[in-house]
Amino acid sequence: MDIWISKIGYYFLNVGIVLVYGLLLGAFIAKTMARVQGRIGIPIYQPFIDILKTFTKRQAISHGIMFNLGPAFRLAGGLGTLAFIPVIYGNEMFSNFSAAGDLLLVMYFIFFGQLGMALGSGESGHPYAAMGIGRGLAQMTAYEVPFTLAVVAIFIQYDTSSITEIVAAQQGSIWNWTLFTNPLAVIAAMIAFLGMAAYPPFDVAMAPNEIPIGPPTEFHSHFLSMMQMNRAIFAGAKLILFMNLFFGGATGLIELVFKTWAIYMVAILVGAAFPRFRTEQAVRFFLGVPMLIGIASVLYIQYWAQ
Repeated sequence: MDIWISKIGYYFLNVGIVLVYGLLLGAFIAKTMARVQGRIGIPIYQPFIDILKTFTKRQAISHGIMFNLGPAFRLAGGLGTLAFIPVIYGNEMFSNFSAAGDLLLVMYFIFFGQLGMALGSGESGHPYAAMGIGRGLAQMTAYEVPFTLAVVAIFIQYDTSSITEIVAAQQGSIWNWTLFTNPLAVIAAMIAFLGMAAYPPFDVAMAPNEIPIGPPTEFHSHFLSMMQMNRAIFAGAKLILFMNLFFGGATGLIELVFKTWAIYMVAILVGAAFPRFRTEQAVRFFLGVPMLIGIASVLYIQYWAQ
């Protein structure tokens, strides 16, 4: 019992750290995009002020139970994703519940949050919400194909679905990273990550200046605060997941910050350079070359790399 109490305490500590890091990273990215566009941008502490401001507000209108549960499901998806990912390899304090779950469970939680948000937004009845849901789910289905193929390649390569064991297999040398042992899987997964990050050209669900903020259109007050917190936690959890699967994990906080920041900058650089795709363009893109690269990664690790 004492062990589980300490694990729960460490987990909430990790949630706090990842939340703060995700908010700072989001502010840094917003600042970077503003500079690219010739603007000053927000102060680095603005996301913290926004969460506090929206959390203290209440709303008098409800569209139903599912509408109220949507942000809760979304936040549960982010918290569940982080719960089964080791943040720092070999450190009990930052291992979370990685021994109790594997990569398949983490993938389930990634889907859970997005589908929960879709159900909540759908009950609002707002046309922008429904439009964003249709676009978002179509793109999600498309980018999950190359990502899933990359995960299958990892399963074959390391003969395990345990994230901790996958990280352990990459220790000892930089050449043990999946980046070098199966670069095709990394390419497929990183292209899929562009869709997960939802920056241009794959911000079709939110579609700024077209269908303003998409699915969360009618969410405000404390609901909006929950979604802002989840966005930060979910972004941090996905970055840590990709770091663990493809870039050798991290054995310290400095290494974690450096690697996750570098991974995120890939999406930011692409977002700063390209305009938004239409929905059908995004779907065709992920089901084209990225899917073929994912298939090639499975064939490579199955037949040529063994």
